[in-house]
Amino acid sequence: MTVADNLARVRDRIAETCQRTGRDAQTVRLIAVSKLQPGAKVRAAYDAGQLDFGENYGQELRDKASELALAAPDIRWHHIGPIQSNKVRYIARWASWVHTIDRPDIAAELRARADKEQRSLRGLVEINIANEPQKAGIPPEAAASSIAAIAAAGMPVSGLMCMPPFDLPLADTVRHFARLRLLAEQLAEARLLARPYELSMGMSADFEAAIGEGATMVRVGTAIFGER
Repeated sequence: MTVADNLARVRDRIAETCQRTGRDAQTVRLIAVSKLQPGAKVRAAYDAGQLDFGENYGQELRDKASELALAAPDIRWHHIGPIQSNKVRYIARWASWVHTIDRPDIAAELRARADKEQRSLRGLVEINIANEPQKAGIPPEAAASSIAAIAAAGMPVSGLMCMPPFDLPLADTVRHFARLRLLAEQLAEARLLARPYELSMGMSADFEAAIGEGATMVRVGTAIFGER
């Protein structure tokens, strides 16, 4: 199967899931996770109509965005990995979306650098939905105060992102997706998130379940590009 074939299959699965759950497929943005994939595969997906791509590492984002800037000028890059302070300049220069904001100081630096570049940059707050000590993100119970601080630092929050623990039964993963959806709704009720807000959740193994729980962005890599 080619990248274009795989991409078509994922799009069909998204459309089928939306039809089954009563959602408009236009409300779900597919992010093709191109981490550690060669630029040629990104170009193949782009040529098949894919515009949104996710990268985990600031330097790799810089390199791929630079490589494809002329051939694919309307690509939208999403930074979906941990944010290293010394890589913020690359993220602010090339990304349109950052999914993993979890500190006011990082938010302030991203905003300042994006403004200097005269670029639009939208941010999501990463929630450590299962309170895993080895993972980045804000604990759910601290979401309200943290989002207020991040917004005060100059980065309006467009939504939430989560990555549940790996290797869970699907039913348990779904419960984490539902928890993120409920948290977002509570934050919107408290006027800390503006509606419509984004929910970035779901990957190759579980994106259909995430859509069923309200995901507006799904981050799919292996099902499109194959194993790294």
